[in-house]
Amino acid sequence: MPRVASTEAVLTVDLPAIVANWKDLAARGAPGAVAGVVKADGYGLGAAEVGRALRAAGCRHFFVAQLQEGIDLRAAIGPGPMIAVLGGFRPGEDDDAGLVPVMNSLGDVAAHAGAGRASGVARRAILHVDTGMARLGLDAGELARLSADHGLLAGVDLLYVMTHLACADEASSPMNAAQAARFADACEGLPAARRCFANSSGMFLGPDFASDLSRPGCALYGINPTPDRPNPMRQVVRLDAPVLQVREIPAGIPVGYGATWAAGRPSRVATVAVGYADGYLRSLSSRAVADFRGRPVPLIGRVSMDLTTFDVTDLPEIAAGDRLTLIGGAGCSPDEVAARAGTIGYEVLTSLGARYVRDYLRG
Repeated sequence: MPRVASTEAVLTVDLPAIVANWKDLAARGAPGAVAGVVKADGYGLGAAEVGRALRAAGCRHFFVAQLQEGIDLRAAIGPGPMIAVLGGFRPGEDDDAGLVPVMNSLGDVAAHAGAGRASGVARRAILHVDTGMARLGLDAGELARLSADHGLLAGVDLLYVMTHLACADEASSPMNAAQAARFADACEGLPAARRCFANSSGMFLGPDFASDLSRPGCALYGINPTPDRPNPMRQVVRLDAPVLQVREIPAGIPVGYGATWAAGRPSRVATVAVGYADGYLRSLSSRAVADFRGRPVPLIGRVSMDLTTFDVTDLPEIAAGDRLTLIGGAGCSPDEVAARAGTIGYEVLTSLGARYVRDYLRG
């Protein structure tokens, strides 16, 4: 573990657990390949570290959201594996990093096809077809034009045709079958190419959602891809925060900004060195629990910028210098923290701040 000051919180990232999750998903995705989605700095856990661990485990396909993420990831993992940029980029902008753009419009197609024809070397790319998200991807009109004129793709080495599921985490949603049918229809009208379909939750929807390349993200990091069932993934992250001070207060004394909580009995209040500036969400105020050696510790009052307070009245052994587990302990997995904050586990992870000491477990 890196050297840790007594006032620093520690974010522990279990790289072998991420690799194990990827291997489990790779077995589920067989015979198709399974990528690693490492956008948003590896969902807040460190894209370079995660990328290197996945590459060493055999992952050969990666997805990021933005161009700079792709350039940084290439520097971290080296040449070879495909790194696709979901937001796309213009020809030549990848700074010789050998990245693969996702083409989200006919304008993107024209740019990359033109560059390929001009250079005499077809440009590798992925084509994104919108089947129900109404965000990025070719809409119905653009798809019809491309289906009618495959020559628009001359100059492109089309690696995959992809789409994105809107409701995969709701297994009973009719949107899933509708998108699968739309995707199949779209691919029938396009040049023969491999298909890239399921996200994390989509990989659990059955054989109709299998493809040549699946691209799980959240499941790699321990978020439950099947919210209506027990989590099949290993937990990956743990956040331990030091107790800076324990204060005894009489009944009736308020704690924290806004005086939103007041002691209903003589109480002991532990103040820990984590706040919303560290990505511990303000919406957790008076809702979250921490874990101390398997026992729940309720958060009281508001989460402030640098500090958060907990009621340790029933845990008299807690003293300054002890550490509470805010994420990753009993009752406070990322999904459980998210439920208390009224959000999703993705936001809990991607909000994690830069002030933590990061300890990467490697085996």
